[in-house]
Amino acid sequence: MKTERIRAVIAITAVLLCASFAVAEDHAFIEGPINSGPEATKICLECHEDVAGHIMKTSHWTWDAEQTINGKKVKRGKINSVNNFCVSVRSNEPRCTSCHIGYGWEDDSFDFNNTANIDCLVCHDTTGTYKKIPTGAGMPAEEVDLTFVARNVGKSSRQSCGSCHFFGGGGDAVKHGDLDSSLDFPDRILDVHMASDGNNFTCADCHETQNHNILGHAMVVSPKGEQPIGCTGCHGDDVHGEWALDMHTDTVACQTCHIPTFAKEVPTKIDWDWSTSGQNIKGENDKYGKPTYAKKKGTFTWGKNIVPEYAWYNGSADAYQLGDKINPEETTLLSYPLGNRKDKKAKIYPFKSHTGKQIYDVKNKYLITPKVFGGKGDQEAYWKTFDWDKATRAGMKANGLEYSGEYGFAPTKMYWRINHMVTPKEEALGCLDCHGNNGRLDWKALGYKGDPLKNPKYARTR
Repeated sequence: MKTERIRAVIAITAVLLCASFAVAEDHAFIEGPINSGPEATKICLECHEDVAGHIMKTSHWTWDAEQTINGKKVKRGKINSVNNFCVSVRSNEPRCTSCHIGYGWEDDSFDFNNTANIDCLVCHDTTGTYKKIPTGAGMPAEEVDLTFVARNVGKSSRQSCGSCHFFGGGGDAVKHGDLDSSLDFPDRILDVHMASDGNNFTCADCHETQNHNILGHAMVVSPKGEQPIGCTGCHGDDVHGEWALDMHTDTVACQTCHIPTFAKEVPTKIDWDWSTSGQNIKGENDKYGKPTYAKKKGTFTWGKNIVPEYAWYNGSADAYQLGDKINPEETTLLSYPLGNRKDKKAKIYPFKSHTGKQIYDVKNKYLITPKVFGGKGDQEAYWKTFDWDKATRAGMKANGLEYSGEYGFAPTKMYWRINHMVTPKEEALGCLDCHGNNGRLDWKALGYKGDPLKNPKYARTR
């Protein structure tokens, strides 16, 4: 009971602190009661009538974008990407779209042109009380006082952005590794930019926004790398004032030295094996207190305070597209950076590597997009029936792909860029962290014959 009381006090304190950091604007004139999300939106648009048009052009709304990748125009976004977490949005909309900035996206009949479907409150709540139903296609929870929230809207905060971006993939820190609830109120060691005793930045301080178009896209859903955010925009190019360090910035990203580890406080998922799901296996918690098995999802591996994987990245990436052929005997890369040592645009960046084993079509040799989530009485969803065949037929139909009737499981891997949890400069990597006998960089994987510091001829060319 004592532990529960402590948790309750912490929760209440967090709400109060959240409200203090996200400054509410004066909207006391709003009359109530407001009985639904769309009602709140209608009131917002009475004064902010141009906003709807802006929002409907953003990727936060469409979850889609036409991009040119490797010379080919493709449709790529959250709605048509494949991952090795819950795999695919289509056919799973009521669960996945609980983090959409809209109301009621339950299937492909969702009206993207209906302004009443826009959720203004999810980004502009300053009370810390607004939340969506986890499986409700973006609808607000019944206990939310919508009138109270609407009267206390303001600019976005780390908490409002984090309500979705910290919890992607089904839980706190599951996907990104450098985005989790520890960033609500971090200290300097955790993140020097967002710490209250540091710069106390909100997300929007770096992710600058114009007409609701927010700079910065996840490499997984936007491989082209458009609208990037660079450290040098604030810090300049010769930030160190020391030539030996500044010369590194031509080939080494700032994040590489200034984010030595990620998932510093909250463990992140690093492997997910779907092939073991559906079995009556007794799951145990690992040393971090995280589950290693769930019947609905399979076997998990978690990590904390992780040293990143390093790779060349030139600002563009490639990604698995729906229907791409795979070799099930090899690891299929679902998202990965482009660039190499000889690419003058490329730099060595840190990444979270997430591996998985997921379902694929044995005859057609491509990945399957199963329907995993289902409502009451659903006889197709895997989480209801544990029948992969039924779940596959429903999911592939939603994505317009043929299913041969035979499935298996194949290894996959994703790269997630690490940009947050920037450590103070005194905690950044030193020379020997990379160039010492037990340095963290795999020089051969990066295209070198060995450590370029040990043999100057390696350093003369990229």
